[in-house]
Amino acid sequence: VTLTELLATALAALEERPAVLVNASAVGYYGDRGEEILVEGSRPGSGFLAEVCVEWEAATEAAEDAGIRVVNVRSGVVLDRNGGFVSFVLPLFERGLGGRIGGGGQWTSWIALEDEIAALLHAATTPSLSGPLNAVSPAPARSHEVTTALATALGRPALLSLPAGALRLALGPDASGYALASERVLPRKLEGSGFEFAHRDLDGAIRAALAHGPGAAGGAPPA
Repeated sequence: VTLTELLATALAALEERPAVLVNASAVGYYGDRGEEILVEGSRPGSGFLAEVCVEWEAATEAAEDAGIRVVNVRSGVVLDRNGGFVSFVLPLFERGLGGRIGGGGQWTSWIALEDEIAALLHAATTPSLSGPLNAVSPAPARSHEVTTALATALGRPALLSLPAGALRLALGPDASGYALASERVLPRKLEGSGFEFAHRDLDGAIRAALAHGPGAAGGAPPA
């Protein structure tokens, strides 16, 4: 938050200001919302992650006040074997020790790495976009569907489960809350601005996530 405030203030003070500032945020903005469908205009949630996202987005105010177009990209779970959720659980699934996280019924708003990168570029180059922008697939999935798709792609079973209580004990309330939260987020503004997803299907996105990077069939990570 502090770094974003410094950056926004510095950009606002320039004589020749950039046309756009694309700022990172996350669907954690919405908090744990159960079955509720969430779009860019939905209210923020409660809890540590939601509070961080609210403050993070507000930190761009100086740039916006100076006439710079600001886009706060609320990213979902980015599917990539080299980082984030997939890299965290992949060693377990490769050993046949993967399975449901918590109850498994919570909604996961995901996005393929290829689409995440494209969405950031789209935000930077589409003058009609400003404010919050959900960078998620149009097809959010239940948590158990994500873990089943990962196990299927690896040809491994997904018979075990990680109970919510054990997850909270291992990761603490803040980190475990991210894994257990239900966030059913839709990319209304992205789709309305003409963005085309390369991976709208979860199974295809999981396969793409596993196809590149260290340890993947096919060799070295892309340049």
